[in-house]
Amino acid sequence: MTIDKSLKIKAGAAKTRNVLTRPERLAKLIDQDRWKPGDPVYGIPKVRVVKISMKKKKKAKKDDEEEK
Repeated sequence: MTIDKSLKIKAGAAKTRNVLTRPERLAKLIDQDRWKPGDPVYGIPKVRVVKISMKKKKKAKKDDEEEK
């Protein structure tokens, strides 16, 4: 069964995830100097996930178009 086009979410993949994979967590911890190679991989500390808000693009002003 298919979903109607009006019900589909266009920005479905653009959501922020609330859980990181282990390699992503380790990369953030290495950047913060909270984990070193050789430390145990299990039981690593939690990492805060920062939500990124996208700014809306500004439309080109009519003044810019008139100057060209």
